[in-house]
Amino acid sequence: MSGNARYKIGDVARILGISTDLIRYYEERGVVKPHKDKYNNYRYYDAWDVNFLVDCLWYKKMGFSIDEIAKMTSNESYDDFVRHLSSQGDEILETLQRQNLLLERIRNHTESVVRVKDFLGVCDITKNKEFLYYLNRFNLEYNNSQELQLLNRTWEKYMPFTKRLFVIDRENLGTESEDYAFGFSIGMKYAEKFGVKQGGCVKHMRPKLCVHSAFKSFGKDAFTPRHLDFMLKFASKNRLRPAGHAFGNLICSIPEDGGHVGYFEAWIPVEKFEK
Repeated sequence: MSGNARYKIGDVARILGISTDLIRYYEERGVVKPHKDKYNNYRYYDAWDVNFLVDCLWYKKMGFSIDEIAKMTSNESYDDFVRHLSSQGDEILETLQRQNLLLERIRNHTESVVRVKDFLGVCDITKNKEFLYYLNRFNLEYNNSQELQLLNRTWEKYMPFTKRLFVIDRENLGTESEDYAFGFSIGMKYAEKFGVKQGGCVKHMRPKLCVHSAFKSFGKDAFTPRHLDFMLKFASKNRLRPAGHAFGNLICSIPEDGGHVGYFEAWIPVEKFEK
């Protein structure tokens, strides 16, 4: 082929596997400057232009936007070009770190979903993990205060690293009371990662000796403190009594038997007592 070979826009599109619209865009941005035939008004591209378009494809595979590529290949100094590359690398690293956290979270949640069935109705004595939390629903009503509205919007950014939390006041355990609260919790590892602070409505739950188990709640609005009665019986048989508010997490909600079943993991802080 001659060293002076020229290509129409359709030829270039076929050579590179890109659209003619994209070629025209890069032309508008000054990345390529085809020769325009004054007799037939056709644009003709040479190997130099094609090479620049190859560069554009190359940088696109690095994750740069079309606008960024146009600037990098036509209107940036050497130092600006280096800064642009470094910035893209930093963004990719941040994304990788976030994705690694997300992978860890998905695997941990999968383990929780698998494990919760093994603990249904089965009690053991262990310590809970430390976490931060806040409550925004009391029985079936949401608190719509300005502080909690702001917290809801802020904590939404931490999903899916948060958990759905329930809390039952110590004085309501083992009674006829149906009072409970729901909200969100976040483990200390993620709280530190995202800069979540204690204060105001955000409380701190420290590790405590607990009776631990899991239960199912069947159907809409069926959650009740009575679900924890079997855990209280286990505690009493082992000469333990509640020493704080009960709490736990909604692990998952699954369609079963024409309805939905919530699987919950629960903890009741306890202390020894003498009969």
